[in-house]
Parts: sequence; C-alpha cells; structure tokens
Amino acid sequence: MSVLLHLAAAILSAVPLSQAAQAQPLVDPTRPPNVSPSQAAGPAAGQAAPGPLRVESILIAPGRRLAVVGGRTVSVGGKLDDATVVEIAETHVLLRQGAETKRLPLYPGVERKPTKTAQAAEKKKEDRE
Repeated sequence: MSVLLHLAAAILSAVPLSQAAQAQPLVDPTRPPNVSPSQAAGPAAGQAAPGPLRVESILIAPGRRLAVVGGRTVSVGGKLDDATVVEIAETHVLLRQGAETKRLPLYPGVERKPTKTAQAAEKKKEDRE
C-alpha cells in the first residue's frame, strides 16, 4: 500500500511540471534574430503596418519573384500604398514613388560581399576573354 501511495504522489507532483512546460510560448526558429514575436505576427487584419516599410522575405523562382513587405505579399509591378514595386532582387526590393526610387534591403546593415570562389571564377572568366 505504501508503494502505491508513493507512486500516486509522484504522478500527482509531476502534473504541474508538465502543465508549466506546455504554457511556455513556442519560438519560431526561422524568425530573423532582431524580430520580436509581436513584430513577427505582423499588423492586425485591416490595420496598416506601423512605421517604415520593411522587407520580411523574398522568394525568387523561375518566372516568379515575390516579396513580403510590411506584412503584404507583392510582386514586380505591385503596389505598396502609393509606391510601385519595380524590382525584387536577392537582397532588396526597389520601390518607385513618383520620381523617387527607394531601396528596401532584406537585411539592413548587412553588406553582401563576393566570396573567394566567386572572385576566382570572375578572374578566370576575365583571363579567357
């Protein structure tokens, strides 16, 4: 009987621990490091994104280029407020608003540099010409 009481006490004491583990929020492993969970959720339905537009994702496939900017999915020629998407590249999105062109980087503050392999390939190409 004593063994059953100890077993029952052990099971009952483990229940609150399992509930506490389930109550913790899940973290999205694909979220960029500088984005809080509230920013990752995006604006509520029917609300405009606060602050300046920000590129969240870029998808490039044969015959298709899409970007998620300020929580909205756009393609080349698409509209973001009163600006038109004129280019979607691997690292940025170009918007045109009237005569002004604005570059929105995917990773602000990060500069893309060629790798040594790319530099060697470019040198080899120049040598052949």
